[in-house]
Amino acid sequence: MFHKALIGLTLTFSLQALAAPVQMADTPEGEILTNTIGMSLYVFDKDTQGVSNCNDTCADNWPPLAATSDDTADGDYGIVTRADGSLQWSYQGQPLYLWKEDKQAGDISGDGKFDVWHLARP
Repeated sequence: MFHKALIGLTLTFSLQALAAPVQMADTPEGEILTNTIGMSLYVFDKDTQGVSNCNDTCADNWPPLAATSDDTADGDYGIVTRADGSLQWSYQGQPLYLWKEDKQAGDISGDGKFDVWHLARP
């Protein structure tokens, strides 16, 4: 019996690990999407549906919300293949990014940056 219970716990944990690493948070700017530790997520106006156009230096400044080959798209959350072959989470087809200048959960300093970066909203 103990063995079966342990297997069930392992499967539950594994399935949870495959979910999109995104949650919602309330900010002074309204409800936004964040990663699992509360760092704000952003979208880029120069991206197109399902395509990231932020590469090289851009991606150094705006790190993509990384996905792995074990992750599975679900509902509004999808996975985009980037130009370098790596995988990135998306929300309703828009690739999701972090901003390197946000230092702690709740920071939203990338919103409106260069008039092309915006907080990701549910």
